[in-house]
Amino acid sequence: MLLTLIVLSGFYEPARHAIHYADKLAQAVQAQLVLLHANRASLLDPYELVGAVGEKYHRQELARQSDTVVALHQLARSLHAPAAVEMATDLLPDIARELATRYAPALFVLGQPDADHSDYAGMTALCAELLRAGHYPLLTVPTTAPTTQPPHRFLIAADREPFVLRPAAQALRPLLAQLGTGGVVVAHVSDGVVDDDGCATALRAVRSSGLVDFTHPELRGYLDSDYAEGVLTATQEVGADLVITLARERSFMSDLFHRSITARLVEQCPVPVLVLPTAAEMPQDASVASDAAEA
Repeated sequence: MLLTLIVLSGFYEPARHAIHYADKLAQAVQAQLVLLHANRASLLDPYELVGAVGEKYHRQELARQSDTVVALHQLARSLHAPAAVEMATDLLPDIARELATRYAPALFVLGQPDADHSDYAGMTALCAELLRAGHYPLLTVPTTAPTTQPPHRFLIAADREPFVLRPAAQALRPLLAQLGTGGVVVAHVSDGVVDDDGCATALRAVRSSGLVDFTHPELRGYLDSDYAEGVLTATQEVGADLVITLARERSFMSDLFHRSITARLVEQCPVPVLVLPTAAEMPQDASVASDAAEA
């Protein structure tokens, strides 16, 4: 089944740039696009909060978007990859889940939050938080990312902790294998002390996950008390044009997105950031116990 890039779409620069970047990426890996337009992102449906009249107001808001629908279809026809259009008044958890299921495998694509435009930045940050909480792969694209060629040199930010890719993230492995012709660097950032063992353990965690079984990644360590700054330094030093970061399962609901390391990379990284959802690796004794219970 074709990979689908679901792009949060609009007509201002961050969204338009993300669309054209996704179009080039889709061409490179024979994927398809869905241009998703939403007025808001929310954890709760605002129309359900107003009772019986909510559905009426919902239909009225959708009706007012008829010109937007026409313009998005026109934009879709101008792209090189096959593209469809989806409309929603609100990007809700249920809507994200339905889209991810209907278009599986799917990768959500967002323009990088624009600090100069607080409305767009707030909308994008909330979308990113919602998608990360739902365990969906997420690609954020800064307006500085070139749209003339797909990424080919990857930096993977990893630590000592082993991880297992969720099925939605595993579906992206063929894409990474096809694109990663410029090499892959595993970067381990440590705080104030040289940690060669930590670097080696991080590399083993990446290899064991199967994320880069198509290549032999280079390993580099960086010293920085600020983890995000260390990753940004590594990105520049190795000339990466894509940063891959891992969204740990435990952090999804315990941290506010705008306070997390992932959020800082999404907001500040000069190259696209691919956020892959992971699940905690099952301890070996727990796995044995589970097998015995099923026997």
